[in-house]
Amino acid sequence: MEALDALLNRVSVPRLTDPAPNAAQREALFQAALRAPDHGQLRPWRFLTIEGQGREKLGELFAEAVQNKGEASQAALDKARAMPLRAPLLIVVIAKLQDHFKVPKSEQRLAAGCAAHGILIAAHAQGIGAVWRTGDMAFDAHVHKGLGLAQNEELIGYLYVGTPLTEPRTAPVLDTTEFVSAWGE
Repeated sequence: MEALDALLNRVSVPRLTDPAPNAAQREALFQAALRAPDHGQLRPWRFLTIEGQGREKLGELFAEAVQNKGEASQAALDKARAMPLRAPLLIVVIAKLQDHFKVPKSEQRLAAGCAAHGILIAAHAQGIGAVWRTGDMAFDAHVHKGLGLAQNEELIGYLYVGTPLTEPRTAPVLDTTEFVSAWGE
């Protein structure tokens, strides 16, 4: 697939099934992530892959987080447990924020987000479905601890990855004039 085609036509694919990407496809996903803009070559990111029974374990961690917030209904606990089961592979994108005299943490956080976007573009280019999700479980301290995040790390998002259940939708063509304006003329 041409690079511009991948950039112009990528869409989120939330309905996913087996199989997950194979080893060669995963390598391409992570190689694409490592091409993200990286001022100072800090490589301010890391990734966790979660699949198989790890997804059930993550679901239990999510349910614990929901319970920790107060009395949770059985439906809320069941929903939390089911969340990681929506795809055969989850990639947790983590920003590793470092003190640096030239590269602020905000820029490092953006670089990790660009790495996540690189994974999504590479997935689309290979015909793999993917969607970036956040929600409460991306910002929960109990979940962060359970995933082993260090004090200087932030969870950027969960990338759900797998085989699309249906043909991905067509990306809408937006009018760029609504988002672009000239300055200083």
